[in-house]
Amino acid sequence: QVQLVESGGGLVQSGGSLRLSCTASVSGSGLSVMGWYRQAPGKQRELAATISNAGVPNYADSVKGRFSISRDTLKNTVYLQMNSLKPEDTAIYYCFAFNLRPYWGQGSRVTVSS
Repeated sequence: QVQLVESGGGLVQSGGSLRLSCTASVSGSGLSVMGWYRQAPGKQRELAATISNAGVPNYADSVKGRFSISRDTLKNTVYLQMNSLKPEDTAIYYCFAFNLRPYWGQGSRVTVSS
């Protein structure tokens, strides 16, 4: 069983920055993929960014050039640096990890005001 504990998020003005962190309860090297999905009000959950255990990132087109994902395998932690935030980035952000099956964090609310 893998537990994911998130931190970060909050309220920020348009153009601002936030950083999300997510720490896994097991060795990060055993998790093939870690990352973040997000769910805006009234919409389906969608990919924001993921990163493989080899450090290869994958971004949704809507966040490319603004978000940066990184991973510290020794700390079992994945980070999402979000810059130039827009109101449409407002969502609950869920940490994601995969080890034989997907695991989800509890969600962190990010609100971007215009």
